[in-house]
Amino acid sequence: MEQRIGFIGCGKMAQAMIQGILASQIVSPNQIMVSAKTKETLEYAKETFGVKTAFTNREVAANSDIVFLAIKPNLYSEVIEEITNEVGAETIVITIAAGISLDFIRTSFGKEIKAVRSMPNTPSLVGEGMSVICANDKVTPEDLQKVTRLFEGFGRAEIIEERLMDAVPAVSGSSPAYVYMFIEALADGAVMQGVPRNQAYRLAAQAVLGAAKMVLETGQHPGELKDNVCTPGGATIKAVAVLEKHNFRSSVISAMEACTKRSKELAQD
Repeated sequence: MEQRIGFIGCGKMAQAMIQGILASQIVSPNQIMVSAKTKETLEYAKETFGVKTAFTNREVAANSDIVFLAIKPNLYSEVIEEITNEVGAETIVITIAAGISLDFIRTSFGKEIKAVRSMPNTPSLVGEGMSVICANDKVTPEDLQKVTRLFEGFGRAEIIEERLMDAVPAVSGSSPAYVYMFIEALADGAVMQGVPRNQAYRLAAQAVLGAAKMVLETGQHPGELKDNVCTPGGATIKAVAVLEKHNFRSSVISAMEACTKRSKELAQD
């Protein structure tokens, strides 16, 4: 890929994305330029990834074909005002924050631009991210293909309609937090039975990883895969029955409803 990639903001998510993009060799380090609030962050990015750094957001915008706005939602208006004159008609601007709509981007820039709204997640750091993206009508199929390729550099990417974006944080953006809690609970249960803590975490994490891979690679329904583990009268079905008794699935769905509600509130704000 020949495009120059810019990151305005270089926090944990941006670093995860940069690491994945470079690991996949889609672009070279000298094709990426980043800006950040602190000199320490810029030095870290340069030393760790070998990318170019800039002290101003304008410099990044002016020297990039694709610009990631890797900043907190409350900073978008300020940063967009700062870089508006540097973003050309062919520049692709990508957001990664919850609640930042394509219409908000257009209104904030005060002109028609190529805009992509995305929601990556933290497993991007280990090349297993799940990103969801949508684009406005100024983004061509060729543009979208390039953007998708970047996201696939650190995991998987799905394209959906923007009307569904507020539901995405609950199912893939925020859900790693629920999974970490589940892994921690599994490990605690193992420790109660005498398994050493470090081994308990490895056993639990690998079991979750393996189960997820089974869903993705076999194409079988999760319920069918669950049934395959549940021997009649066995230990697994007993455990499943207890989870059902304590509203395991209902609790997850309720948590997702709360997450989606907050995502919509952020969009309104």
